[in-house]
Amino acid sequence: MKEVRFFQTIQVRLAIIYVLLILVAVQVIGVYFVRTLESMFIGTSSENMSKQVQLLATFVEPYLVAIQNGDEEVAERMYGELDKAVKNLNTISRAEIQIIDSTGKILSTTSQRNQSIVGKRNTETVVTRALQGIPHHSDTLVDENGSRNRVIAMPVGSGGKVIGAVYMIASLDDMYGNINRINRILFSGTAIALALTALIGTLLAHTITGPIKDITTQAKAIARGNFNRQVKVRSGDEIGQLGAAFNEMTERLKEALSQNEEEKEKLASILINMSDGVIATDDTGRIILMNVRAREILSLGEETAYGNLDIADVLRIPKQSVDRYVFGEHHSLMIEINRKEGGDPISVRVTFTPIHRRGRGIAGTIVVLQDVTEQEALERARREFVANVSHELRTPLTTIKSYMEALEDGALQDPALSRKFIQVVRGETERMIRLVGDLLHLSKFDSKGASLVKEWTDIRAMLEEVADRFAFQLQQKSISIALHIDEKVGEALVDPDQLDQVLDNLVSNAIKYTGDGGHIELSARRNDAGQLEITVKDTGIGIPKKDLDKIFDRFYRVDKARSRSLGGTGLGLSIAREIIRAHGGQITVESVVNQGTSFTVILPADEKREAS
Repeated sequence: MKEVRFFQTIQVRLAIIYVLLILVAVQVIGVYFVRTLESMFIGTSSENMSKQVQLLATFVEPYLVAIQNGDEEVAERMYGELDKAVKNLNTISRAEIQIIDSTGKILSTTSQRNQSIVGKRNTETVVTRALQGIPHHSDTLVDENGSRNRVIAMPVGSGGKVIGAVYMIASLDDMYGNINRINRILFSGTAIALALTALIGTLLAHTITGPIKDITTQAKAIARGNFNRQVKVRSGDEIGQLGAAFNEMTERLKEALSQNEEEKEKLASILINMSDGVIATDDTGRIILMNVRAREILSLGEETAYGNLDIADVLRIPKQSVDRYVFGEHHSLMIEINRKEGGDPISVRVTFTPIHRRGRGIAGTIVVLQDVTEQEALERARREFVANVSHELRTPLTTIKSYMEALEDGALQDPALSRKFIQVVRGETERMIRLVGDLLHLSKFDSKGASLVKEWTDIRAMLEEVADRFAFQLQQKSISIALHIDEKVGEALVDPDQLDQVLDNLVSNAIKYTGDGGHIELSARRNDAGQLEITVKDTGIGIPKKDLDKIFDRFYRVDKARSRSLGGTGLGLSIAREIIRAHGGQITVESVVNQGTSFTVILPADEKREAS
């Protein structure tokens, strides 16, 4: 932590400001007081000197008149009285007094140390002006010793004529000495006042800065994540109110952060458990967040650091295209992503939603990834289903229409031909009825509307019945059939009608696609898990490997032309699979071209069989 300088603290600043304000106030008052006192002293001194000079001028007038008239006897007598008055006045005022005649010559002086000037001319400006008749002129002089003196000259007149002057010079050192002592007293008082002011200012500043320091300490604790401290509120003033408000803010901030943490945890939980992938980017398209599902969809391992990846890199699409979506409006597109582990690519719907920052444009983008592979497959299947149904219905309807038109055109008149045409129409009608029946059957399974009526059924008897049912067709094609039924098979809890339909379809297909002289096997056993396994195996033409995964799809035929000529709808195996799934089992197929095909129905073990 950076060290705080002494003069940067508020407490010191407040104390200094307080002291400076007091200092300025005291100095202004002191200067004003000293200047006023000095002016008063000087004014009083000048007034006293003027009165004394005027008084002396009254005494000096007869003396100067006697001298002027040459009456030495009178002058000598009056000089004694004048000298006495001058000395008495000098004792009181402690000033030097000079009596000057009309020519400027000094007739007398009270200064014992300066008697040599008697008989000499006084050339001071104030004297010259007094002799010119300008009354009461004063001035301040500074001698060679630096002493300040106050001088004043008063003209003495008789009969409207100036006959001399009285000149007085008084030292101001005592007065300025008093003023200096007053200054020293004022300075000492100022120093004491400043010391007290500094102390009091520091204490007062502490009352302000103390709570502020507590608030600062609390703010630093909050910055470190500690919300348990409280500012001590020592008063009800503005500082105390600030402390109380800060404590309230701390509590609310604590609650807000707690709620924020809860929301973050909820958001994190939602992101983790979402079935869709979520990616968040900054305003440059750089990835800042990615959930687990997004990693799975994009085949990114947990060790992959996405912080330096661009959204275009992970989506494997051109950067120019991504920029249009990232910096534009809400938009979605379809992409295909190849799995690293191989297999078919998956279809992903990518939705871009820009995050707008108020007044600052786009702050980032939320990218949602939805795996729609299954949906796309279902949509394709739906489209194919509709197309196949339309085709399967159109073909017999076209045939029926053609033969009916032929009958209308005259074929009805030929009994042999009309009978043949009617047989064709009946066959096509029966074919449509079978198709519609199969479609309705599948529709029930799709809508979960198909219900199984399970009962305990003898499996051996059911297989023997199926074999007997196709005995005539087997005899026509010279196909042999063999039954291999394990003794442990016994009874099974199944829907006999539905299971019989499955076996009927499998045996019928085996006969259709097995050549003359072929062989069919019907077998049933219990595996180690107690499951019932029923197998229909033939030595027919077989199924190409590329078609094995699709033969259970609706309307799928390996050889479409041959299958249609044999009367198949392409729905038998689909219905068989749905029936077996409804029983909780599964149906599998194994086949080799020109060697034969084997269908195996696996049904779950029932409670009776497990109890025995």
